[in-house]
Amino acid sequence: MGGIFSQQAHDATPLASVEPADSKPKKKICCACPETKKARDECIVENGEAACQKLIEAHKICLRAEGFNV
Repeated sequence: MGGIFSQQAHDATPLASVEPADSKPKKKICCACPETKKARDECIVENGEAACQKLIEAHKICLRAEGFNV
């Protein structure tokens, strides 16, 4: 009486095993990389977005290092 149901239960893999546990960010994006975020925001307010591309990119690199996909 094993049937289809017992075979499916045996073949199923838990979702947790699909992705490594450390692939998810440990913080909310708003709380990650406060130093680069502050510098980026101040630059944009004072000089405009076009003048702050290096700081914007530095913040993106920091966010990626924290596990965010930006």
